[in-house]
Amino acid sequence: MAYQFHKRGRWGKRKIPNLSSTPSFFLLPLTFLLVFGLVACGGKSPPVSQQNTPGSSDQDSNLTFFDVTLEQADEVGRPIWKVRAKTAKYTKEKQIGQAESPYGELYQDGKVVYQIKADVADIEQDGKQLFLKGKIFATDPSNGIVLQGNELEWRPKEDLLIVRNQINGTHKQLQAVAQEARVKTREQRMEFSGGVIANSADPQLQVRTEHLIWNIKEEKLIGDRPIQIDRYKNNKISDRGKGNSAEVNLKTKIATIQKNAQLELLDPPVQIASNSMTWNMNAETATTNAPVRMFHRVENLTVTANKGEMKIPQKTVYLTGNVNAIGQRRQSLRSNTLTWYLDNKLVEAQGNVIYRQVNPPLNFAGETAVGNLQTENIVVKGGSSSGRVVTEIIPQEKANRQ
Repeated sequence: MAYQFHKRGRWGKRKIPNLSSTPSFFLLPLTFLLVFGLVACGGKSPPVSQQNTPGSSDQDSNLTFFDVTLEQADEVGRPIWKVRAKTAKYTKEKQIGQAESPYGELYQDGKVVYQIKADVADIEQDGKQLFLKGKIFATDPSNGIVLQGNELEWRPKEDLLIVRNQINGTHKQLQAVAQEARVKTREQRMEFSGGVIANSADPQLQVRTEHLIWNIKEEKLIGDRPIQIDRYKNNKISDRGKGNSAEVNLKTKIATIQKNAQLELLDPPVQIASNSMTWNMNAETATTNAPVRMFHRVENLTVTANKGEMKIPQKTVYLTGNVNAIGQRRQSLRSNTLTWYLDNKLVEAQGNVIYRQVNPPLNFAGETAVGNLQTENIVVKGGSSSGRVVTEIIPQEKANRQ
């Protein structure tokens, strides 16, 4: 014997279904549909408050429903969310309370953009937004992204999905943890914020920052806050990039670091600093088109220039414009261009070359220079125009005054 209960309240009038159907339904307005089954056989059915919420004095404040479906549609009747649950406790204040094993879909333009599920969750909705609290999983069926968090908020009019509170995002290309993730479904863009740690499989990177944008279609990571990028080889850090902002193209494996850009290499042990740097991880090169400073940590040798390029596997540096190399004993070499072979500890300078050393104090001027700056073994040659080298030997007293 089937019993059907119809109540009037804040949801307005209910349309009474065909009494011949076996399941019982509450048919709510088009924007919110709650479906549940209450079946009893034999005897007189108890009042709804006793059957669904034992001990409750307010039938409209606390009811338990079975096989619940929550649906919401937009102005033209297209669905914007649908959530089903085995059981759910309805409360007048929250529209719907705790749901057991909820699962469902979030829609944009009538199409599923995320599938959601949880073991247990608190569900709230106000016709414009959907809220879930609990251990929630949200999956994008188009690209396989899975977001796990403890709160979910869906704002369909803003095209915005927010998952917050200990976020864990997984994808074949990227894995990330953060405090919050904001997803623009139409743009295929995701923003992580709060203690962001993102790991890329190819190239093998770890990115640390406070705010990171992931353009999913373009396969780009954009950091607009201080950022650290660790590159791994054989599961060990080989290089580390830092800066106030950066963009990493995961497809081309090229990182562009801006403002206080630094790149620290393990082999060779060199630090590169500039305001703008392009780090090509595939070709293993670092290029700067802004003033650059390079420091060799072992040899204690510093070189500055207007721009430069380093080929990391070849351990070779090319510097151009106002080049100035300074050794640990204050010996220096100035030139227009300089090629630095780190393995051989050899420098080749060209154009307006000036070599200076402190002890013994002397200067050389010419068009080219080749040698080891650390051992102060430098050969300076004149150019084709002058054909001579200018040598200046500084007296000891004058050198002491300098």
